Amino acid sequence: MKTVIVSAVALIDTDGRVLLAQRPEGKSLAGLWEFPGGKVEPDETPEAALIRELKEELGIDTWQNCLAPLTFASHIYETFHLLMPLFVCRRWQGIPHGAEGQNLAWVRPNALRDYPMPPADLPLIPILRDWL
Repeated sequence: MKTVIVSAVALIDTDGRVLLAQRPEGKSLAGLWEFPGGKVEPDETPEAALIRELKEELGIDTWQNCLAPLTFASHIYETFHLLMPLFVCRRWQGIPHGAEGQNLAWVRPNALRDYPMPPADLPLIPILRDWL
């Protein structure tokens, strides 16, 4: 079974809220909410992939020293195994917006469960909530 590595981030604003992005129509798991991020390309580190994805998806810039590794998810989907490191980031430049047309929501940690998420993201919620 193929392993796919996807870097994800919990962007935390000054009010302690976490940014979630809704998967757009036409993508797998469309309509579900997730931590922003994306696939790690060959010869790319998880941090570099996240910096690239945040620029493409949210129009913001951040730096490797602003990405703190928190935990990871390991989930078997029907056709692949997902390995997803989750980083925390409190510093970035720009205002996050759905550069690919996706909806965004700033969510209080205790309300994260109110947003339907892909199965791989769910185990990350209590870890993130306890950390915050």
